[in-house]
Amino acid sequence: QVQLVESGGGLVQPGGSLRLSCAASGFTVSRSAMSWYRQAPGKGQELVASITGGGGTTTYADSVKGRFTISRDNAKNVLYLQMNRLQPEATAVYYCTARVTVLDWWGQGIQVTVSS
Repeated sequence: QVQLVESGGGLVQPGGSLRLSCAASGFTVSRSAMSWYRQAPGKGQELVASITGGGGTTTYADSVKGRFTISRDNAKNVLYLQMNRLQPEATAVYYCTARVTVLDWWGQGIQVTVSS
């Protein structure tokens, strides 16, 4: 059974940092394409960052390039999203996703709020 459980969200001031974690079970993160999406209030889903299975090539939305970093810990089977220099427009629910065989799996989402 595939499961994705996000953690690490919360309230942060503008300019601050957060690291989201996505604990995976039922599959191996190093072999699977995984992504972080977000959905801000009243807006559609936005692909934030992706990492390929195997070689781990990363891609980012233009809005987060240079500030966010997607990575994984193969030994712990965990995906991360390091978010630096956060701004209020980053306020959203963040979702971890994984493609396992031909199916896409989603975590339950975690709230990130950037506010003073």
